Amino acid sequence: KKVRPTLKPLQTYPRPEIVEEEIAPVPPIHTPFTDPSSLPDCTGTLTIPPDQHTYTFTSEDLEDIGEIGRGNFGSVNKMFHKRSSTYMAVKRIRSTVDEKEQHQLLMDLNVVKESSNCEYIIKFYGALFKEGDCWICMELMDASLERVCKFVYEIISQRIPEHILGKVTVATVKALTYLKRELKIIHRDVKPSNILVDIKGNIKLCDFGISGQLVDSIAKTKDAGCRPYMAPERIDPGMSKGGYDIRSDVWSLGITLHEIATGKFPYPKWNSVFDQLTQVVKGEPPLLFSTDEVPFSTDFTEFVNVCLTKSKKERPKYDQLLNNHFIKQSESEEIDVEIYFSDIISKMREMGFLPHSKELP
Repeated sequence: KKVRPTLKPLQTYPRPEIVEEEIAPVPPIHTPFTDPSSLPDCTGTLTIPPDQHTYTFTSEDLEDIGEIGRGNFGSVNKMFHKRSSTYMAVKRIRSTVDEKEQHQLLMDLNVVKESSNCEYIIKFYGALFKEGDCWICMELMDASLERVCKFVYEIISQRIPEHILGKVTVATVKALTYLKRELKIIHRDVKPSNILVDIKGNIKLCDFGISGQLVDSIAKTKDAGCRPYMAPERIDPGMSKGGYDIRSDVWSLGITLHEIATGKFPYPKWNSVFDQLTQVVKGEPPLLFSTDEVPFSTDFTEFVNVCLTKSKKERPKYDQLLNNHFIKQSESEEIDVEIYFSDIISKMREMGFLPHSKELP
């Protein structure tokens, strides 16, 4: 008697979920844990901006203020370097993390180290080994745009002004452009939690652990990143048989801008991967519209919507975005971003939404 197999229900996932899959198994790699020579030539030294003074240092030179983040790799702690009087974020990576995670963290380290000339990317200070673990020292920021967005829309019932959205757009596009032009990589995880701000008005891109190398401007690996922000061609393998390029990050930028402009993720909640496939790949893109209640300029809505062009071939690349009228106008406008973020971050701390110290989400 034939027994009909039981169909398993579609797997559901919490939003946002980081999904990392490779087309082929990850090849053996040299990591700072298996081969310290694979680490950039920076261990045991700190280079602190703005004067770029270099200090030799050990863990004894760092005062641990407390943990500000945690992941599978280990923890992120706020620390104080006594000789330079500098607060920093220190990623403490356990030697026990698996090889793939080590590879991702080494990628993050290499990107921030090679991006010192870009003011829109988190600064790298230095690294060291302690008892087999790797400590990566980086610039400390105050909050992610994700936390700012939740506070502004949900706690104080305000909106992020369009001129501030413009400055966020300029900073993010310039950071992504730098990665493409100078390092030949694609970020692959553009979202509000990976755009950081501080009370001085700085806006910076972070988290390059799953950035992909571009070969002839095409990324070959699949499904690294946060699914809710993925472009249609990255969700449906049939749409990107030859790989995908920077335009998948342009889509993610469009979703990000839509979310921080309205305070809401632009798609309804997905209960399964099939729901996402149906809405993102098969459905219409979630275009941004100006209303009486939530007014936007035509320049801004057109910019967001061109980023959300469904067809990858018709979606603009960075050069086209940099020449867009909204970007040019936002870049030329004299806006005191420092006053805005200083005020918001101060309120977040006063109301207990942020610790009374810098943090790295």
